[in-house]
Amino acid sequence: MDTRFSPEVAARHARPAQALPSPLQLMQQTDAPGRDVLDLVGRTRARIRLLMQGRDDRLLVLIGPCSIHDPRSALDYARRLAQERERLGDELELVMRVYFEKPRTTLGWKGMIQDPWLDGSGQFQEGLFLARQLLLDINRLGVPAATEFLDPLVAPYLEDLVSWGAVGARTTESQTHREMASGLPLPVGFKNGTDGNVQTACDAIEAASAPHHRLGLDPGGHVVVQHTAGNPDGHLVLRGGLEPNYHAQPVSDACETLKVRGLPPRLVVDCSHGNSRKQHEQQRLVAADIAARIQRGERKVFGLMIESHLKAGRQPFVPGVHAPDALVYGQSITDACLDWPGSLQVLQGLQDAVRARRRRMALSNPVDSTGGEPDGNSMQG
Repeated sequence: MDTRFSPEVAARHARPAQALPSPLQLMQQTDAPGRDVLDLVGRTRARIRLLMQGRDDRLLVLIGPCSIHDPRSALDYARRLAQERERLGDELELVMRVYFEKPRTTLGWKGMIQDPWLDGSGQFQEGLFLARQLLLDINRLGVPAATEFLDPLVAPYLEDLVSWGAVGARTTESQTHREMASGLPLPVGFKNGTDGNVQTACDAIEAASAPHHRLGLDPGGHVVVQHTAGNPDGHLVLRGGLEPNYHAQPVSDACETLKVRGLPPRLVVDCSHGNSRKQHEQQRLVAADIAARIQRGERKVFGLMIESHLKAGRQPFVPGVHAPDALVYGQSITDACLDWPGSLQVLQGLQDAVRARRRRMALSNPVDSTGGEPDGNSMQG
């Protein structure tokens, strides 16, 4: 008897499947995004494109918790960030990190979509609902959202509410993720590999810019063949590797690699991870180093990423070992983060740097006092 698909064999490898709502059904279960939300998402995507192209002299700052585990503290953070967007908007395009999926080298909590109740129960339906509703609530505050797309099946549930997307260091080499990115209607940053290699990210940017035929979910939840148009807004994120790569020379080398490949020679620097050697306070030094270069006219770096929360550091958490109700409010349970006061200091330094660059550009080029750089050939490092 052929037992390859028998219930007995299947039972050894998996528990009974859990049906999920389609992307359209989830949209109907959550609040509908109003015109204010849709306009914010579209406007922010367009502004990020201008920043990538050097046609906007401000600085993109992707800032927020390493991961979202508590919607209440996430909204608290978003309300504070909304005030800073108002205050700093002439110099900084602030976008909140709202990360629901966490890649794991081995084991650990995998994020709010997989485990919203922090108990290891795998309640994906509740996780997707909470994630979409939280994105709606954050956008309604006037704060655009950034997230990492880890599972391609999750993207159709959330992508309409996301202004910037990331493909992480562990998935940049994945053909599946490159094809997914080619169909996303938003700017996508590809991180260099965990070893610091930028070639794989350049390969990913090039691959994602091309059309592909891929398997995906349609709004009704059917598995379909999608024909993507290609995403022209892929870009490099330097996150460090075996050594940091945020200094002037690695940035210049990476931009030269991009230029040789026919890709825009501008990038984002992740102040955390390998660039901070996983020491959260080191993010301040990374940001200060780049701010000093911006003051001198640096245009290769068009954005920074910062891991920040209400309280500094991190707290240990393993589902089934630590009690969710004992967690410290506003502190990360994944990577350690800067606290809110420290984050404000970093943002102030970046605002000052952009202002100083404008003054410098106005003196050197009175005709174009905005610091615009139409051809990308006069960038200073």
